[in-house]
Amino acid sequence: MPYIKSDDRKKFKAVMFPFLVSAELNRLTAGELNYLFTRIIDRQLDGANYARYNEIIGALECCKLELYRRLLCPYEDKKKKENGDVYTNSTE
Repeated sequence: MPYIKSDDRKKFKAVMFPFLVSAELNRLTAGELNYLFTRIIDRQLDGANYARYNEIIGALECCKLELYRRLLCPYEDKKKKENGDVYTNSTE
């Protein structure tokens, strides 16, 4: 989960703030995001074993699922209401 304590977030603020406010970096391509993620992950792999790889993959998967849950699900629900359900056996 990305919901770490406020105090724990402070150590990332100095590094992330210039990046997050840069207009040039506002809309990265999928390839550019992949590059950034890969570089961050690569720094975590020194002496990695199966458990570490599993932790990293789990963090990526949870990040993906949280994005889906928080942002994409409400969007899809809105579009379903606007355009109608596509499932014929829906219980809603």
